[in-house]
Amino acid sequence: MKDKNDDLVLDRIISAGKNHQINRRNFMSYATAAGLTVSAATGLWTSQVSAQTPSQGGTFRVAIHNANTADTHDPGQYISIFMINVAHASRSYLAQINPDSTLGPDMADSWSASADAKVWTFELNRNATFHDGRKFTSRDVIASLRHHIGEKSTSAAKSLVANVVDIRADGDHTVVIELDTGLADLPYILTDYHLAIVPADSDGNADWKSGIGAGPYRLTNFEAGVSASFVKHDGWHGEGAYFDAVEMLAINDPNARQTALVSGAVDAVSSVELKTLSLLRRRSDIKILNLPSGSAVTLPMHVTTAPFDDNHVRTALKLSINREELIEKILFGTASLGNDFHISPSMPYYPADIPQRSYDPEKAKWHLKQAGLSNLDLDMSAADAIMPGAVDFITLYSEQAKAANINIKPIREPNDGYWTDVWLKKPFIFSKWGARPTPDTMFTLAYKTGAAWSEAFWSNERFDELLLKAKAELNDTVRAEIYRDMSLIARDEGGTVLPMFTNYVYARSDKVAHPDQIGSTWELDGARAYQRWWFKS
Repeated sequence: MKDKNDDLVLDRIISAGKNHQINRRNFMSYATAAGLTVSAATGLWTSQVSAQTPSQGGTFRVAIHNANTADTHDPGQYISIFMINVAHASRSYLAQINPDSTLGPDMADSWSASADAKVWTFELNRNATFHDGRKFTSRDVIASLRHHIGEKSTSAAKSLVANVVDIRADGDHTVVIELDTGLADLPYILTDYHLAIVPADSDGNADWKSGIGAGPYRLTNFEAGVSASFVKHDGWHGEGAYFDAVEMLAINDPNARQTALVSGAVDAVSSVELKTLSLLRRRSDIKILNLPSGSAVTLPMHVTTAPFDDNHVRTALKLSINREELIEKILFGTASLGNDFHISPSMPYYPADIPQRSYDPEKAKWHLKQAGLSNLDLDMSAADAIMPGAVDFITLYSEQAKAANINIKPIREPNDGYWTDVWLKKPFIFSKWGARPTPDTMFTLAYKTGAAWSEAFWSNERFDELLLKAKAELNDTVRAEIYRDMSLIARDEGGTVLPMFTNYVYARSDKVAHPDQIGSTWELDGARAYQRWWFKS
C-alpha cells in the first residue's frame, strides 16, 4: 500500500519540476525511483509539470461582460467589469492582491508605517516605465493619487483616500503618505482598481486621457462598449505577461459570450450562463473555473425616498426574500448565503456568530403593519449584463415577496448604460459588487455617509464613528469587535438587502493554462489573467 511518505516525495518532485529545479530527465529518474512506472511518470510530467511551465507568444482573446459605451480611461470613473479588466491589463498599482489573497508588490517594492499608522513610506520600483518610455518616479504617484483627492475630485475612490493630508516625494523613488488618522489598511486600499498609477503631465496632474499606463500590455485600440486591443509592454517591470497581444471583446449577452468560447472565437470568457453550465462542463475542450468569492449581490433601497425611508419597510423586504431558493434556482448553487451586511466569509474579520436572517413573510407583514401599510407595490430594475440571470433573480424574488403582501414588478433595463442610467438613479434595483480585500474598503466605498458609491444613500452616525475608530485600530481582536458592531447596524438598519455572495464562474479553452492558484478578487484571476496565464506549448 502506498503511504503518505510516498505522496510527500512525489509532491516534492513535482514541485521541483514546476519550479525548473530539475529537468525532464531528472524528473523521470526521481519519479521512477519513488515507485512510479515509466508511463505513469511520463503522464505526471505532461499533466502537472510541462502543462504548468509558461510559454511565450500568441494573442489572448477574451469576451467580457458588463461593458458600456460610457466607459472611460479616467481611473476615477472606472465602473464596469470591462474597464476593470482593461485597467489591470494596461495599468499598474502600488501594490497588488496575490492569488492567495495576500498583499504583494507592484509599482512599490516595499512599504512601512509609523507606529500609529499615520505616516506610510513607499519604496518604488526603479525599473518600471510607462508605455511611452517615460521613467516611473515618485512624481507620477503623487499626481495619480491627487487625482482622487480634494473637493473638486469626481473620483469614485475619493472616500477611500479622504484621510490623506499630504503626499510628498523623498527623492525620485520614495513617496511618503501622511494621514489625519491611523490607517492600517492603506496598502490594501491602494490596490483598489480606481487607484491606478498613470504618468504625471508637465503641470503635475494625472495624464490619464491617452490610456497610457505601466501595466503588462500597452493599449493600441479602444472603442468604449465594443473592444480593446493591446500589445506586450517591453518595459514591463513585473513577472508574467506571456502573451504577445491581448484582444478584449465586449459581449454583454451571456449566450453570445458562451457561443464565442465554444466556437473558438475567443479563448476565455468572464462569466458563463449558469443555466447551461452543466452542458458546458461536458465539453472536454472547455475548462470551468468556479471560485467562491466576496462578490456580493446587493438590492439597494434609496433610504431618502419613500417608502424606503421607513426602516420597517426595509426590514420587511429583507425578510421577504428566500436566499436559499435563489441560490439553488438562479445561481445553481454557485453562491454562499449573505446576511445583509457586507463582510463575506472570505474576508478577514467575518462575524460568523451573527444569526442568519431567514425567509419569514409573516414577520415581514408585521413590519409593514408597523409602517402603516397592509401591502406594498414596488418597481425593481435589473439587467443581465450585471449578472447572468439577474432579471430571473428579481422575478423569483417578486414571487417570494407576495407571501408578505409585497408586489414587486420586475423591470428589465437595457444592458448598456445600466451603471450610468439606473444605478444610483432608480430607488430599488439589482446591483453587484466585486470582492474587496478588507471590510474597511467596502464600508468606506458604499456605507460611509456621503460616499460616492453609497448606493442606498444611507447615513448612520454611529456606523461612521465606528468606521473611523476601526481604521486606526491596530489590535485585530478589537478591530474584529468593531466590525461586528458595524455589521449589526448595517444588517438591522441599513438600506441594502444583501442575500448572497456569488462565486466567480468563468471559463477558458483547454489550450490556455494558468497557475494552480487563481485569484478571487475579480473574474479572470483577479482581472490579471493577461499577466498570469499563457498558451500551452
